[in-house]
Amino acid sequence: MNHIDIFLEALSAEKGRSKNTLASYENDLRHADNVIAGGLQNATEQDIQNYLANLDAKSSSVARKASALHTFYKFLMIEHIITKNPTANLELPKRAKTLPKLLSTEEIDLLISSAGDVRNSIRMRAMIELLYASGLRVSELCELPMTAILGDRLLIHGKGAKERIVPMHAGAIHALNKWIEMRGDDESKYVFPSHSTSGHITRDGFFKLLKKCAVLSGIAPERVTPHVLRHSFASHLLSHGANLRAIQTMLGHEDISTTQIYTHVLPEKLQEVVEHHHPLSDKKDNK
Repeated sequence: MNHIDIFLEALSAEKGRSKNTLASYENDLRHADNVIAGGLQNATEQDIQNYLANLDAKSSSVARKASALHTFYKFLMIEHIITKNPTANLELPKRAKTLPKLLSTEEIDLLISSAGDVRNSIRMRAMIELLYASGLRVSELCELPMTAILGDRLLIHGKGAKERIVPMHAGAIHALNKWIEMRGDDESKYVFPSHSTSGHITRDGFFKLLKKCAVLSGIAPERVTPHVLRHSFASHLLSHGANLRAIQTMLGHEDISTTQIYTHVLPEKLQEVVEHHHPLSDKKDNK
């Protein structure tokens, strides 16, 4: 077993990283291992710098690869496999922060309504309602087990094998219950079973249905993805006064800095707060 395999095994067993995260690490590390003369085990600081400098990729992709290398070598140091970390002085490229794409509440309503015109419409409506009502990741939605349903809440096993409780509003509960009633006595452990090898609806399958709903609702399909619904969930909650920490918990973000990207929706809300609550506000004085 080589050092990349040992590293990936440790990430899976000890850190509980998802399959997608592990695949991303593996792709980045094996690419670097193949490109750098002598491989990663014998790479010098200059080798790593040259490798990253010669990448023909977006800044976010370079930053991801640099981060993967940094984590890999940090692990090798901890395990005493190497004695010098070639990424110790590496300046990680800063990822450009892009504002999340959103749908308006009116567009969300149209999307939910359009689910009635696709195959398995009751299932599709329940999935869209849950995604927007709870901010689930698409993998969490597709792989949702029946045991996750706790009345008006969901018990989600997210990234890093971490659990979180996510509430649902009445509309989502109704849509989910309607689907479960139609689902009947299906013996599958999944809320949204299918005949796929995984036993549940796949990400690609849901993605295609979501695009069809977008077309039916008159929304440009490139604007509609599961992640856009997750972003919309967070931004709409924040713009209506929800606490950033509460949104962090519901999204399953480990670090509050990840959630802070949604504060782009706040300027108008903050202006309203100042006008109504600041002691020197003209609007307050005129009341």
